[in-house]
Amino acid sequence: MQILATLGSIALILVVLWDAFEVIILPRRVTRRFRLTRFFYRSTWQPWAAAARRMSKSNRRELLLSFYGPVSLLFLLSLWAAGLILGFACLHRSLNIPMKVPDGSTGFLIYVYFSGSTFFTLGLGDIVTETWPGRLLTILESGMGLGFLAIVIGYLPVLYQAFSRRELNISLLDARAGSPSTAAELLRRHFDGNQFVELSAFLREWERWAAELLESHLSYPVLAYYRSQHSNQSWLAALTTILDTTTLVMAGVDGTPAHQAQLTFAIARHAVVDLANVFNTKPGNPPKDRLPADELIRMRANLRMRGIFLRDGDAATEKINKLRHMYEPYVHALSEHLLMSLPPWDVSAKAADNWQTSAWERIAHV
Repeated sequence: MQILATLGSIALILVVLWDAFEVIILPRRVTRRFRLTRFFYRSTWQPWAAAARRMSKSNRRELLLSFYGPVSLLFLLSLWAAGLILGFACLHRSLNIPMKVPDGSTGFLIYVYFSGSTFFTLGLGDIVTETWPGRLLTILESGMGLGFLAIVIGYLPVLYQAFSRRELNISLLDARAGSPSTAAELLRRHFDGNQFVELSAFLREWERWAAELLESHLSYPVLAYYRSQHSNQSWLAALTTILDTTTLVMAGVDGTPAHQAQLTFAIARHAVVDLANVFNTKPGNPPKDRLPADELIRMRANLRMRGIFLRDGDAATEKINKLRHMYEPYVHALSEHLLMSLPPWDVSAKAADNWQTSAWERIAHV
């Protein structure tokens, strides 16, 4: 029984250390099914999301959801620390390490207190071990405590820098594609009546954004739970808008950079597929079509009024639907899991952008 307790304590310590290594240090996706972090996020996100769904007001719902990312990260770090403290306490107890206690009391809580004080403060000195095995374990745990603190200090700035870079382009999309962003509005705002201004450079920049999103969110999946500053914006909505736009360009819009659209579409679709795999969200067709036939006809007519000609006919419609099928099941699955709404293809009525409004006023459209 003592041997099993010792092996179990060592296993707990190794599981926590390996899980922290995979989450913080290892810069690649982990496909192994059993992971402490995966179990933690699945068991905490579901009740959190269920509570958010019960809220009728969208602002309160978004506020609650915005807390999950930072709060879950703090709880995950606390879970790792508690696991290491418990593992070393069990290891001391299983090895029957004698402790020198001022009042002479004994029990498992003494080992937990000693382990916690060693992990966080290098030991307070009120309880000490009396044998060399205990002293070696104390040195090992105190070293892990210092290393854990150093990793956390280095991890948080990297995480928030990646979040900041992600949100930069999402904020810029507000003036370029509307609030919420739509593919048709993006094309309209890049068309000056004669040609598409900077559309190629814009798609090239978003190609790099999608690649960076793929790399950062595969390495740090917790970033996917971090919400944008405005309730009508999200990284998923922005990525879907870019996929919608490149789909229209590839289907045939006169004067648009079709080759650059293909490159941007490829990396954006790669991002949504891999992220759907990370969160184990099975792709499925949405119950409501985002672009039914009558909506596509209306969007074509609206674009034509601005001098933008989207290729018509069965072949063009079939190509649009074929490209949509390559990514819409995945963005729908992510939308259902993360509770992030997907953008429409075109707006039915002109709405003010986020930059045009404030808590005190709304300026006229310019």
